[in-house]
Amino acid sequence: MQNQNRENTPTTTSEQLPSRAERRRARGHRTRYFLAAGAVVAVGAMVGTGFAVQSAFAAQSDRVAETSALAEAANLDVEQLSAHGGILSARAVKTAQDTLSVAHDTIASAQGKVDAAALSTSVATLGQYELLAPERVFELAAETNAASTAVAGQVAEFDRVAAEQAAAEAAAKAAAEAAAAEAASSSGSSSSESSSRPSAPANPSEAQAIARDIMASEHGWGDDQFGCLVELWNHESGWRTNAANPSGAYGIPQALPGSKMAAFGADWETNPATQIRWGLSYISGRYGTPCGAWDSFNAKGWY
Repeated sequence: MQNQNRENTPTTTSEQLPSRAERRRARGHRTRYFLAAGAVVAVGAMVGTGFAVQSAFAAQSDRVAETSALAEAANLDVEQLSAHGGILSARAVKTAQDTLSVAHDTIASAQGKVDAAALSTSVATLGQYELLAPERVFELAAETNAASTAVAGQVAEFDRVAAEQAAAEAAAKAAAEAAAAEAASSSGSSSSESSSRPSAPANPSEAQAIARDIMASEHGWGDDQFGCLVELWNHESGWRTNAANPSGAYGIPQALPGSKMAAFGADWETNPATQIRWGLSYISGRYGTPCGAWDSFNAKGWY
């Protein structure tokens, strides 16, 4: 049994152990492996560092390019500034010319209507636009436009009032012509119509007697016209020399204003003859005869 156990136990021999040379070769292989691995790591680290440096450089270059682009956009070069100045000057000239054209038309339309002196002054100043800086031209153009708008508004108001007055005058003229035509028709009517006119009073007042004498001597009118005159001034003043109306009419013929009668005498306020002469002259020039004035009074309520 003991011998059997010894036979099964492995015995270390010189042939089974690696030699010293083999051990050195193995250590050399391991050393080269570690060196190679270290080199790979070192190279990787260096490569990584190069990538990082390259990326930082690229980012910095991008920022420099962006800054340069902004600087170029914000700071115009000499040629750009010159072109910009030319455009601004052209705009100033066009603005001044357009403004002056409108202002000249406005001044022409204001002649004889409204005062355009301030606008004319603005136009004269702006007219020197070729000698002024563009900024000043724009300021003067704005001032001139404002003055032109104000004058145009005044002209429009003047025209409106004038149109209303013209319409009123045309209406009054048409009414007067119609009244004159009616008076002419009435004066040429039949004897039955003429007989409807008032007859001369049998006992005229003192003022009425004066009027009858003046009618006959200065106008050639008879009693047929005297009756119309008596009735007309009965309605107007009651033949009172001091008859006054709130409208300003005064005296026997109710002249408006009463001072008109001064053309026939300085005593127009108290003298019936002076008032009657003025009244008969007025009737003759406007209606032709006292009966014509009476017909108009019946048609309109005034003469």
